Amino acid sequence: MSKPLSIRELTRLFHGITAETDSLFQEYADDPRAGVQKLMQTTHHRLAKLIEEKRAFEQRFFYERKYRQEGHQLIAGVDEVGRGPLAGPVVTCAVILPEDFDVIEVNDSKQLSDHQREQLYPQILDQAIAVGVGMQSAQQIDQLNIYQATRVAMLQAVTQLRVQPDQLLIDAMQIDSDIPQLKLIHGDAKSVSIGAASIVAKVFRDHLMQSYDVLYPGYEFAHNAGYGTKAHLQGLKDLGPSKIHRRTFAPVSNYFN
Repeated sequence: MSKPLSIRELTRLFHGITAETDSLFQEYADDPRAGVQKLMQTTHHRLAKLIEEKRAFEQRFFYERKYRQEGHQLIAGVDEVGRGPLAGPVVTCAVILPEDFDVIEVNDSKQLSDHQREQLYPQILDQAIAVGVGMQSAQQIDQLNIYQATRVAMLQAVTQLRVQPDQLLIDAMQIDSDIPQLKLIHGDAKSVSIGAASIVAKVFRDHLMQSYDVLYPGYEFAHNAGYGTKAHLQGLKDLGPSKIHRRTFAPVSNYFN
């Protein structure tokens, strides 16, 4: 009789299970070792969670499927990041995903950690049919106001796509485009395409703010992305506004009155 596999060896095998019908469950159902029974319970829990994640992912494809059934083939999700910070640009992204896109972790970027977004970013870029990025600087935001600057940047992102979409799904906004568009409140949590756009926009802007932290040290841009954290406000007090601060946003505006 062969020697039973160790818990460590079984852990590796059970980590590879992707379905409840796997024969390992039946093979080790009566194993008396507590470690094996705990490993099986953990695997059942992991598979149940995976099923729920896949179900939620399919739900977030509702609008994409709806428009494909109506004959639309190139559906772009559009989102923005950076409307609230005191410094830096507002960044937007438009993403067209293929029908067989399968990165189930893609969701509203605000629900993901920095590490998760960094992992998903290249996967989205790899599978996407097209990705476009738009941006409006702090100066343009001051000239237009943040709402209008965001709309302009969203249109930029759409025009940067290498193929023109025939339907837009936009998070809580409408833009000046002849392309049919659907405004979705909390769209980044309702549409995979918008969720993908939110992740790309967020990572793109975070990387940009890290670069600005080198150019304009003292505000901790690499850690706060331009938002009004305690360290940022202290830097503003000590150094005054930088070239990328939004002059129309309080308390930055106080330095120009």
